[in-house]
Amino acid sequence: MTTRALRRTLAGVALASAGGLVLAGCTGGSADGGDAGGEIELSIATFNDFGYSDELLQEYEDEHPGVTIVHNRAATSNDARANFFQKLGNTGLADIEAIEIDWTAEMMQYADLLAPVPDDLKGRWIDWKEAAVTDADGNMVGYGTDIGPQAVCYRGDLFEAAGLPTDREEVAGLFTTWDDLFEVGAQYTEATGKPFLDSANSVLQGLANQLEVTYEEADGTVVATENPDVRAMYDTVVEKAIPITAYPGQWSEDWYASMANGEFAAMLCPPWMHGIISGEAPDVTGWDIADVFPGGGGNWGGSYLVVPANGDNVEAAQELADWLTSPEIQARAFANVGAFPSQPEAYEMPEVTDATNEYFNDAPVGQINANRSEAVTVSPIKGPKYFQFHEALNQAVTRVFDGLESPEEAWESWVTEVSAF
Repeated sequence: MTTRALRRTLAGVALASAGGLVLAGCTGGSADGGDAGGEIELSIATFNDFGYSDELLQEYEDEHPGVTIVHNRAATSNDARANFFQKLGNTGLADIEAIEIDWTAEMMQYADLLAPVPDDLKGRWIDWKEAAVTDADGNMVGYGTDIGPQAVCYRGDLFEAAGLPTDREEVAGLFTTWDDLFEVGAQYTEATGKPFLDSANSVLQGLANQLEVTYEEADGTVVATENPDVRAMYDTVVEKAIPITAYPGQWSEDWYASMANGEFAAMLCPPWMHGIISGEAPDVTGWDIADVFPGGGGNWGGSYLVVPANGDNVEAAQELADWLTSPEIQARAFANVGAFPSQPEAYEMPEVTDATNEYFNDAPVGQINANRSEAVTVSPIKGPKYFQFHEALNQAVTRVFDGLESPEEAWESWVTEVSAF
């Protein structure tokens, strides 16, 4: 089994790591320094790929004798979310847990179960990143990791074969609006007989992230099924995106494999996706990145690290979370997997400003991501039920894609689900 296949197969299972990293199962030690030998075992649970390589974690261990880091990595944020909310306030969580932006508001309902970020670290992150994890009493409970300003990743070789331009600036000119994207995608699909984009639900995500209000208003009022913008978004996806996409959603085995075999030609692409693409298709030479996103800008993803307040090693976990989200380490995580930093200080570091990505035809990823970050003008309201509402709408799109329900039937099924949440 390949390393990439193993990573996906062992969803939610501890991975064996280099150096002192071991398989998880229990959390040893205590907040006052652990057992008699002073050994502390710190567990951290993430998902997808945060850029925390074995070598990076080994470096922390080397600098902190007696500390052993256990890294558990779930395949998707859905898996991580289920585990987090099942165990929060009880036992079984890691010393440090990763939190995805779409369920941050849900988590903030239980902010008192998390250890606050030390006051001297406040102000390190961009304003909206800190605001999302600050409670009514001014306690910040999350250490910001990355943000996800989106661009368009594309296969230059497949574009060329279809008669489309391949130069980054010319490609950017193709996708300034959503209508442009769908028109080019329809032309490509008709000319080649192949899908243009990877997944329909990635389009749903991109559209949703350009709406200030989707499913809940700022005061918590649920407007999901009555919001005309949500219905328009759904109709756009089932009418225009499904005909040009390869899959209903992402993260399936077929979706991973298709990155290498050329089944689709383009993806809506936050920077954290760069490492996933290059990791799944290491021998493909055609990928590139255009400095554009339909409709202006959009942020997809971005996460936090949190420390459960009832953990065995709270102070040591806070120290590790601080280190992992420092500007220097964020810059290195960006170099590792494209996770774009959420701290302005990192934007001045050469690892970011001068960054190019050899795999993506030497694309100037530091500058592209900085430009895409500046293009983000909407900060969507994501209330406590955002994740559930959005995931249910993803499933509605999937049922249409798979031919299980008509667009209207799938919508009505979603309306019924929303009323049950």
